[in-house]
Amino acid sequence: MSFKTLSAKVAAQVDQELMSTGGFSIDQLKQPSSLSLKRRKFLSSSGPVTTVRLYEIYPTQYLLLSRHINIILKGGDGLVAARHLKLWGYQPSVYYPKPSSKPLFVGLETQLKNLEIEFINDLNSISNYQLIIDAIFGFSFKAGNIREPFKSVIDTVNKATQIPILSVDIPSGWDVDNGFLEGGIREPAVLVSLTAPKPVANCIDTTKTQHYVGGRFVGRAFAEKYGIDLYQYKGYDQVLKL
Repeated sequence: MSFKTLSAKVAAQVDQELMSTGGFSIDQLKQPSSLSLKRRKFLSSSGPVTTVRLYEIYPTQYLLLSRHINIILKGGDGLVAARHLKLWGYQPSVYYPKPSSKPLFVGLETQLKNLEIEFINDLNSISNYQLIIDAIFGFSFKAGNIREPFKSVIDTVNKATQIPILSVDIPSGWDVDNGFLEGGIREPAVLVSLTAPKPVANCIDTTKTQHYVGGRFVGRAFAEKYGIDLYQYKGYDQVLKL
């Protein structure tokens, strides 16, 4: 399927307008859909109304009882994902090496602790997980040398080659417009584009990576202004496989 993409510059403009004249708050943009979703059949990838059917992507892992998922994050998208995963019956754990002191993120972190979601201090047990959600860097990442602690984090994830990765918006450490950069996360098994695909989506190997988009909340006038495709989502689905 061919699709239109948003550059990093335009994507930033889109987010800014959504939070100003678009009437969205940053809290809303970090929330998955509130539509009724069947328990244990969906995986929230975080970000604006984005959900992915876990049983379709990983049928073997879906049958396992533990469903342990490790979420590695830098910002709020991964925190939101962890909360919904827990409520849907999964067993997420969160690696959050540089917590934010901003009230929004402190509140999200408190919600997870109240749900008894595990925060881990290192990735020594990474081999115990069935899926890694990569929510470290988004489209605002500036290409260049990745600083610690995230360099070591990505190196550790890349060595765990038996564990599939789901990347949120762009694979962490990749250039949003030009694709893979040395030191970035290895090729993810799943990429979920938030709002609309970024140019990096054209750089993925579609024989190895399944690509989904979650932008059903975008209105027609807004989509036309920024050249965003209005995809034909099915039923209650908030994501579409491209």
